[in-house]
Amino acid sequence: MVSLWEETYSIAKRGELTGNLSTEVAVIGAGIAGILTAYYLTKRGIQTIVVEANRIGSGQTKGTTAKITSQHEDIYHKLIEQFGEEKAKQYAFANEHAIAEYKNLVSELQIDCDFEEKSSYLYTLEDTTLLQEEAISARKLGIDSEYITETELPFQVKGAVKFANQAQFHPLKFLSAVAENLTIYENTKVLEVEDNILRTNRGEITAKYIVFACHYPFINAPGFYFLRMHQDRSYFLACKNATTLNGMYRSLEKTGYSLRCYKDVLLFGGGSHRTGENSHGGQYSALRSALTQFYPEAKEFTHWSAQDCMTLDGVPYIGQFSSGKPNWYVATGFGKWGMTSSMVSAQLISSQIAGEEVWYAPVFSPERFTPKSSAKALLDEGMHAIKGLTRRIFQLPKATEEELPLGHGGIIEVEEEKYGVYKNEKGEIFIISPKCPHLGCQLEWNPDELSFDCPCHGSRFTYTGELIDNPAQTDVVDKKGD
Repeated sequence: MVSLWEETYSIAKRGELTGNLSTEVAVIGAGIAGILTAYYLTKRGIQTIVVEANRIGSGQTKGTTAKITSQHEDIYHKLIEQFGEEKAKQYAFANEHAIAEYKNLVSELQIDCDFEEKSSYLYTLEDTTLLQEEAISARKLGIDSEYITETELPFQVKGAVKFANQAQFHPLKFLSAVAENLTIYENTKVLEVEDNILRTNRGEITAKYIVFACHYPFINAPGFYFLRMHQDRSYFLACKNATTLNGMYRSLEKTGYSLRCYKDVLLFGGGSHRTGENSHGGQYSALRSALTQFYPEAKEFTHWSAQDCMTLDGVPYIGQFSSGKPNWYVATGFGKWGMTSSMVSAQLISSQIAGEEVWYAPVFSPERFTPKSSAKALLDEGMHAIKGLTRRIFQLPKATEEELPLGHGGIIEVEEEKYGVYKNEKGEIFIISPKCPHLGCQLEWNPDELSFDCPCHGSRFTYTGELIDNPAQTDVVDKKGD
């Protein structure tokens, strides 16, 4: 599975760390958030390096829909209700400013990344009350928004909120240009962070400031982000021979679809679910069925999936990692809105490290706790963790090795011990431990992607046990030799 962006662009390789070094700032993660943060720090004259476990843009950035928008579902009326109008204004300004900053940066650096200004639409096929309220709330906060009842979509909607002056682009082309003059070490995985020292698989780095821009923080304490976030997956098809859309679209309903065009290619997405909860599969087939219904002539040429960190209250955690680590910073919990949230993170964190006040920082503070919006979500996260841990002890296995069909995987039990097993089309069997190395939850089989996924915190592994997504830092144990 290769995303549209990977199909159409390749970023030049960088070298790995070759020994110990010291720097003023070390940024962990070479996605959009990490690279932009390093760019603005370097522009301020602050010595900065970026370390990346794999390749530049190889994490969640390559799977984005690359919508640069302040329209984050129906968030603004919720923010006013839960945080108050002042903090809602902070959130709205930060994201509108992020869109403008992308435009300025593309112009300033003359980046050829297919940047286009577009309108963004949040639509519904059901009750329109929330969207009408959202349009009013967004306007109150200074966003150019309006409620409409007609769109260019190939199906009738009940209503939609239109945000003007939004944008889209090619994320890897943009990332490559911004990263050009930065110091970046690829294939350099941070294994441990202690005070101001990063221990990697290539050497140690001493830094005055450390920025965790690695999607999901792999440090469990302090911060305890594993209690305050979960991860969601969603799925995408890239298709030709479909009608070109002038806007960017997303459904208010979780069962709906995301649509935008890149040149003559339609990006058609959906199938959102909590990571580790897709045991029945069928996400791609459902998308293909809907695509055929709406665009009968469309031809798929690639498909891929994405993973997003979801916070308790829907607002990212951006700023100081925890009160006990004043020189650590974090950018995480972007939800489905990684592009604007990455720019907000870069602007906010680079300013804070430079000693500057940021008036919109309070709404994003990782130290916040909003009982009205977070208490139930916190309880839900705790229950999922308990469920994941007890499942490994009490849940009956779903199949035996002999019962597994070709091309399928699952959890089986042999002599009272559970295993994660995959049987390929040739009948070859791959066996791993079903225990996630992060905090011990039982992994679940994802038939759409032939992976074992953690329902607690979203770590993912290939059927041979190699780590795909954090917060886990290591592969799972391969049981073939046992």
